Amino acid sequence: MAIRLNPDTETVNEIRKRLKDNNGYCPCNLIKNPDTKCMCKDFREQESGMCHCGLYIKEPD
Repeated sequence: MAIRLNPDTETVNEIRKRLKDNNGYCPCNLIKNPDTKCMCKDFREQESGMCHCGLYIKEPD
């Protein structure tokens, strides 16, 4: 499994700013707990695809 950043640098920069402002928690989630810390539990457990906020993409090797 390969994990890469979204190729859209403008999106990546905006999400990283929001992550920093939110102390590393997913800016797409109102709850702040270990499961919503970036990389969130939902993304870690999914087989492939993009995370909720669009920062990371998981692809099969």
